Amino acid sequence: MSRLLTLVLVTAVWLPGTLWAQETTKLTLPERADVRIIVDISGSMKQTDPNDLRQPAVRLLAGVIPEGNTAGVWTFGQYVNMLVPHGEVTDSWRKTAIDRSQQINSVALRTNLGKAIEVASDDYVTGGTLENTHFILLTDGNVDISDSADVNQAEEKRILGEILTNLAARGATFHPVALSDLADAGFLKTLAEKSQGSFRIADTAESLNLAFLDALNSAAPQEQIPIEGNAFTVDSGVKEFTALVFRDQIKAGETAEPAGLQLIQPDGETLLQTAQPGNVRWAREEAYDLVTITEPQAGEWRLKGELGEGSRVTVVSDLRMVVGPVPATFTAKSPVEVRVAFFEKTEKVINPEFLDVISVELSLTSEDGHSGKKALSPEQPPEDGEYTDTINKLPAEGLYRLDIVADGKTFARKFTATTEFMVPVGLVESTIEAPIDISFAEQAEQTPAAEPAPQPAAEPEEEPSNEEEPSAIKQPSAITEPSAIKDPIAEKAQEDESALPMPIWMIGAGGGLLLVIALIIFLLRRKRRSEQAEVSTASEETESLDDLQQEMADIEAETPILMPEEPEEPEENIPELTEPAQDDEEEFGLDDFDLSEFDDLPEYYSSDTLDPDTKPGEEPDDEQKK
Repeated sequence: MSRLLTLVLVTAVWLPGTLWAQETTKLTLPERADVRIIVDISGSMKQTDPNDLRQPAVRLLAGVIPEGNTAGVWTFGQYVNMLVPHGEVTDSWRKTAIDRSQQINSVALRTNLGKAIEVASDDYVTGGTLENTHFILLTDGNVDISDSADVNQAEEKRILGEILTNLAARGATFHPVALSDLADAGFLKTLAEKSQGSFRIADTAESLNLAFLDALNSAAPQEQIPIEGNAFTVDSGVKEFTALVFRDQIKAGETAEPAGLQLIQPDGETLLQTAQPGNVRWAREEAYDLVTITEPQAGEWRLKGELGEGSRVTVVSDLRMVVGPVPATFTAKSPVEVRVAFFEKTEKVINPEFLDVISVELSLTSEDGHSGKKALSPEQPPEDGEYTDTINKLPAEGLYRLDIVADGKTFARKFTATTEFMVPVGLVESTIEAPIDISFAEQAEQTPAAEPAPQPAAEPEEEPSNEEEPSAIKQPSAITEPSAIKDPIAEKAQEDESALPMPIWMIGAGGGLLLVIALIIFLLRRKRRSEQAEVSTASEETESLDDLQQEMADIEAETPILMPEEPEEPEENIPELTEPAQDDEEEFGLDDFDLSEFDDLPEYYSSDTLDPDTKPGEEPDDEQKK
């Protein structure tokens, strides 16, 4: 009893605190990031990276890591070397990283990844904490510390077990990038998933640069200015912008020398890499140009040249669009919670006059180029200044680019992230072609719970199958997981809860106290009933065997012998057969989206969306509906 009371008391104290913590969680400015770059220089890199693409990739990261964050570069083979000392990112740090990137080669004998991770995460470097620390790992193969396969396998287990568990618990995130299809993809993907990071395979210079940028964007998200055509608009509040322009490799390859990029200012003056003013820092690589301009002119800037995939313009400004963390992977049961807010320096903007003129648009683009989009809070701006949405289901697995664009008439901001939609084990992808729906969760929440419509009757002689035939599915967009549909009564309760005159944690505390009192009363009453039962049992045991025999004899003497009567045959009453009423199926609408391009992406369905006890052609009983 005392143990149970202790459990109740702990619950009463913990529950209000949890509710209070959930209630006060708000979107804030991101903390400074710590980026650790670990580069493989083993001898096998001669085959997988003969052109030393790792060098310009490291220089790219050194140029785009936001100033004020911390970073360091390590190389490893059999031994580990700190190529660029860990420290705050400044102009001096960038210069050191760019200069020493030329020392990246392919001469090491082994691939001692475990030792590299241990050295790069040492307390001497970290100061004892790994909060918001991201390891970007570039390698081409497997763990190789010995000629013995058993020793190498044991080392992999040690990395994924002892090392990874400890570092992930302290806040570390790993973003492995494999330079070859021969890499141990399973091992590297596990390293990423267990630390909530991303995994990419990059077998070209272009894909390597984009993979590095995706990893960096997860570690230190940067605001962008949208590029429309070959132009972008810089508002007066921008203190600095950095234009990263990748070359269109196909068109550039048609000529002996790729055409140089030209940047045209709002006043019409043309900036060149060969003639840089004092406020311009311009780096040119074979695959890209990286141009940083401080105190730029306000107005429309134009880029003269071919823009390749991944080109972007990032800005430094007091007015910031902050987006909540986007997970590297997500599922229908673990969705992407989209949260957007605007900050002026350190204060969140909630002024309705400012937010009224801003339109915020969310779009998703699949790997094959198809996209869908929708507006966030299109009717009126949110009272708390946070634009929200949920993405919990997409038609097919794969990588998706998430773009959020804000247009404030006199300024514009853009956020880009890459996330991977995964179908958990047990869900089956359908071969039916269906459009994408990027706000499936929102539509499901707005749709009242309804009785499931009866399924088409099955042939009696056929055995039930666990998989549905594609041709038997008539309306794929109307099939959802039961958990996706919320009770409107529960939604109403949530609305009423937000209007309560006192905080939720106070209500939780009162409820916890009442629960304790009710449990004590219940235990006392149960104890009293137990004592009464013991007294009754004791009195019954005093009855003698002779008394019981006498009572049985009296009962037999008083009981008459009855002859059974012939039962009357009941009239046959055949009930009328009526067909069960069928509710009209409610179909989720797609009115809020411009999804005309999504006409060939498949949707998937779960084999467990129907109750296993409900046969085809039968309507679920009340218990199954619940």
